[in-house]
Amino acid sequence: MASVSDLAACLLPPLDDVVQAWLKEDIPSFDYGGAIVGNKKQAAVLYAKQNGVVAGVPFFDAIFKHLGCAVTWNVSEGDLIDLRGSTRVKVATVEGQARHILMGERIALNILARASGIATKTKKLVEIKEKNQWEGRIAGTRKTTPGFRIVEKHAMLVGGADMHRMDLSSMVMLKDNHIWSHGSITEAVKQARKLCGFSMKIEVECGSLRDAEEAISAGADVVMLDNFNPKDLADAAKTLKAKHKHVLIEGSGGITEATVARYMCKDVDILSTSCIHQGTSHIDFSLKIAKPADTSPMNLEELE
Repeated sequence: MASVSDLAACLLPPLDDVVQAWLKEDIPSFDYGGAIVGNKKQAAVLYAKQNGVVAGVPFFDAIFKHLGCAVTWNVSEGDLIDLRGSTRVKVATVEGQARHILMGERIALNILARASGIATKTKKLVEIKEKNQWEGRIAGTRKTTPGFRIVEKHAMLVGGADMHRMDLSSMVMLKDNHIWSHGSITEAVKQARKLCGFSMKIEVECGSLRDAEEAISAGADVVMLDNFNPKDLADAAKTLKAKHKHVLIEGSGGITEATVARYMCKDVDILSTSCIHQGTSHIDFSLKIAKPADTSPMNLEELE
């Protein structure tokens, strides 16, 4: 897997389009508060107020770059914040026109808080995987927030998980509704292969060992054993791997931080779960402009 420092290179540069959309949502007409503070140059300190994994740095940077501000970081993407008994730690400084700092403040903080929460939760599951010496992959799902998927998927990578498919164009996944609508697993897989060709994988959601056998016989590359209990998942995966070593076996459904270790077995290649990005707690950050008496570079240090 690429190092955390390389992950920003995966993002389509520049991020101006998505940043512009976020700003337009927050400022549909007038920025009244921005007019009050004006264009004077100021500095603001970014504080982390909880322990966790830092994620979302490329988006934070892109927002303030778009607004003509400069960000200087004391930490890097993927670093673990440890307050060590303090109430907050300084993680970055943003410099620029006051109204531009405040224009980007809430959007940037929301993204950093959300991304860091996902990366922190993800890292916990990855640590469980490592503790159990399981060689498979922890993966997220496509159950992401509309319009915010790129941030949430990026945060999964920072936390050490697999993103799973990015979108409907990334891989063919035939779920129960596809099968019921088309009529059979076999016919659905054959039709999918005609459409997607040789270069794309086909995954089939299966509710039983029989379904999985049919999917593999029809040409599926990945079978998802959905809502199996841990013992049944292990037994089914062992049976399938004995006959079809080339097929990837994914377990999904009911997998949480509390239960994930029970699903880890040598014949399962992937455990996917939305618990790393749905309902996860945010990591608290704040961005504070220096008070008037503290505007000199020397006194900025007192904000730490």
